[in-house]
Formats: sequence, structure tokens, C-alpha cells
Amino acid sequence: MHTNETKGREASTVSSKLKDYQQLMKFTLSFTVVFSSVVCYLLVPGVEFDGISVLLLFAGGLLVTGAANAINQIAEKDTDAIMKRTANRPLASGRMSVDEAATFSVVAAVFGIFILGLWFNWTAAGLSAFSLFLYGFIYTPLKKVHSIAVLVGAIPGALPCLIGWAAGDPDLGIGGWVMFALQFFWQFPHFWAIAWVAHDDYTRAGFRLLPSTGGPTRYAAVQAILYSVLLLPIGVLPFVLGMSGSVSLVIVAVANLAMLWQSIQLFRKMDVASARRVMFGSYIYLPVVLLSLLADKMG
Repeated sequence: MHTNETKGREASTVSSKLKDYQQLMKFTLSFTVVFSSVVCYLLVPGVEFDGISVLLLFAGGLLVTGAANAINQIAEKDTDAIMKRTANRPLASGRMSVDEAATFSVVAAVFGIFILGLWFNWTAAGLSAFSLFLYGFIYTPLKKVHSIAVLVGAIPGALPCLIGWAAGDPDLGIGGWVMFALQFFWQFPHFWAIAWVAHDDYTRAGFRLLPSTGGPTRYAAVQAILYSVLLLPIGVLPFVLGMSGSVSLVIVAVANLAMLWQSIQLFRKMDVASARRVMFGSYIYLPVVLLSLLADKMG
């Protein structure tokens, strides 16, 4: 009986520790980021689906992204502790030490970069290392200094597309840059909608993420509209370059128009409910666009 109780406690401890590491690396976010990388890899002309390569790209990307997120949480553990949505993170709550998180970050980054370099190429590995550095050591501290942090953060946010493309084409053909641009400009209405919804929390933590110093203003809504407009011509480029067919062209165009419409509605109504619709719409946008392009290529 005593043995069973001990085993139960050990299992509970292991389960809790695994959950902490999932939170540390922001597993769901990291998975979404790596998903775009894998899709872009499969979009490269001449690349065929190979289960081992896909799994290794997922693993390498997940490790590097997880390491970057751990660095972010190390730097922001005190501010995370005062925000409702982040207070229960392992570092913010005190369940994990900074040394433990830093060790995880170093080990995960090294393994991830070497997986990408040795199985694919060092262009993809180098881009992933650059992305980690930019996110963890430039974007993260800049969030408390100036709203230009969103522009800086959009670069590592879009680099997974280029990393995936580089894994199949180390010469970085134009298709990789088109996918980078698509994800780069998508991030602005997406992130500003999040900053709008979480404005009180972010302000309490000292983050300056909306494009206006006045917080959720019409200027911020106009910026979301402008970047949504920029997505319209970029969304046509995969078709123009022969990367996709007419079906995905229509799907991408509809997705871009939906993003633009939601941003216009935010400008009209200027409320959290509208910002939340932009936010959730943007979550749906990316997988719909990426999967439609991939389906066109593989079909």
C-alpha cells in the first residue's frame, strides 16, 4: 500500500514537471510556429513528403522555439507574475528556478540547431539560431521600451516560414521570401488585436505594444487595416509565381478579405469584442492559408 502511494506521488510529480516544461516552452504556440515551418518546407518545388524529415523538422523547430520561449519567460518572470494570464507560469509562480529554465533553454537550442544543421543544412540552422537570438534578446527587452518591438518581433515570428523553406532549398528561392512576407504582415493585426484585448494586463506589466501611446485608439485600428490591405497583393504572389493554383488563390483571397473586414469592424466599433474577433479570426487565418497552398501543391 505504501509502495503504491509512493508511486502515485512520483507519477504526480513527473506529470506536474512535464506540464511545467510544456508551459515553459509554450508548447501550443511552439507547435503552431513549427507547423508553418513544416508546411513551407513541403511547399518547396521538388520536395516530397518524407515522414522522417517532417518529424525531424518538427523536433528541431520545436526545440529551438521552445528554447526562445524559455528565454522570454526567464526575462519576464517578474512581469509575468503580475499579469493574470501569465501568473501561473512555472517561473512566475516559483515552481521552477531560473537555473533550471536556463539549462533547458541551452540544451534545447543546441540540440534543435544541430538537428536542423545535420539533417537538413546549415542555412536553416543558422536562420533558426538568428531567430532565437532576435526573439529572446532583442524583442523581449524591447517590449518595455517602444512599440517598435512588434515590428522587430514580427521578424522571428515569420522566420519559421523561411527556415522551413531553407530546409528544402538552402539557396532561399523567392517562394521562401513570399511565405515569409505573408506571415510577417499577418502578425500585425493579429498581435495588435491581442494587445488590445490584454491592454490592461500589458499596461500593468509595463509593456508598450500598441502603435499608439494612447492605447486602444483609432490609430491602432487603422494600422491593423493597413497591414491587412498589404496582405491582399502578397496573397496573390504564390499563384503568380506558380506555387499554387486557382483554388488556393480564391481561398487565400477570401481569408485576406475576411481579415480586412474584421479590422474595419474594429475601427468602426472600437471595442474589445471586435478586437477579440480579429484575434480569433487571425488564429484561423494562418492554418487555412497554409493548408490551402499545400493542398494545391500536393493535389
